[in-house]
Amino acid sequence: MRIPKRVAVIGAGSMGSQAMWRLAARGAEVIGYDRYAPGHDRGAAGGESRIFRAVHLGEPGYVPLLRLADGLWDELQAETGRSLRHRSGCLVMGEADSPSMRLLLSSSATHGLDHEVLDRDALARRYPQHRLPDGHTAVLDRRGAVIRPEASVQAAAARAEQLGARLHRYTPVREVVPVAGGGVRIVTDDGTDHVDAAVVTVGPWINTLLPDLPRSVDVRRVICSWHLPTRHDWFAGGAPPFVRSTPHDCFGMPSPDGISVKLGLSYARHRPVPEPERLDRTVRPEELGTFRELIHELMPDLNPDPIRLSAYMEGYTKSGNPLVGHLPGEDDIIVMAGFSGSGFKISPAMGEVAADLALDGTTEHPVDFLDPVGAGAS
Repeated sequence: MRIPKRVAVIGAGSMGSQAMWRLAARGAEVIGYDRYAPGHDRGAAGGESRIFRAVHLGEPGYVPLLRLADGLWDELQAETGRSLRHRSGCLVMGEADSPSMRLLLSSSATHGLDHEVLDRDALARRYPQHRLPDGHTAVLDRRGAVIRPEASVQAAAARAEQLGARLHRYTPVREVVPVAGGGVRIVTDDGTDHVDAAVVTVGPWINTLLPDLPRSVDVRRVICSWHLPTRHDWFAGGAPPFVRSTPHDCFGMPSPDGISVKLGLSYARHRPVPEPERLDRTVRPEELGTFRELIHELMPDLNPDPIRLSAYMEGYTKSGNPLVGHLPGEDDIIVMAGFSGSGFKISPAMGEVAADLALDGTTEHPVDFLDPVGAGAS
């Protein structure tokens, strides 16, 4: 297989900005395209905070990728001098006997992850912000952190440009066309460019740009809400971000200013988005019922009336595993899509994988279970 040198990255968001950085760091001639600009709020990388955790609810194959991402997050901070991630720990809570929590504990032990199991009494002493139902347990991931998504996307893209990458802002790509004999033609409203390889990371626009993907990506509207504590000492003693698998699949984290708490819900609560350009960004009062329920049952010291509401988009697959690899039958087109709301924490690792696939045609990192035509993407 040829070793391409000129690589297009289409979509400079969560994954694309990291791919540009890793490709440029390895000497590739990188040309990026984005329909907006790095750090915009029209896709998934919004809301000022995302969660990093080393432990994983579900597929154990993510653990090596999380370890790779952990080191690359530190590397990106060091190279840019930006504060992109705050190491705070992370709580993961769910039914003790559920398959997902058992798998999390087994995987954490197997990989030697730094974690601590907390029962109801221990959680109440350490983190009184939370209520734990009967039969539930909590796991404190000591490597957990809060990531600043908009700042991270801008930092990775800016670092790539410092290393020689060129980024076409406000330039939607209309077509990605394989060329007979090798290479890819990139078509925009401003003209056509020819590259050796293309990395397609366009988030919710994936179905429009690559309609022949063998596995569909279900684009959903994600709501986040921000709530003020009713107790002045809610943040005292630490308030790490958290993920709950039951009874309300949800996540939450303190806002960067330490004033409010951001909450989000799982896939089942998200409405389909037929056209990404027509996302309904208005959150109505009748959409807040589940937020009120989970606050009443699990975090009663938060005010159920939000001070802020926002809507974003995420792409989901049936398995919850993203599509990562070469577009079937096309050695020069790499696709990364459908990260199902949990991809931001591994985005630097995905950038490294994209660079491997574009420059070497293969990668040593364990992503076979994410292959677009494999069983993991079903």
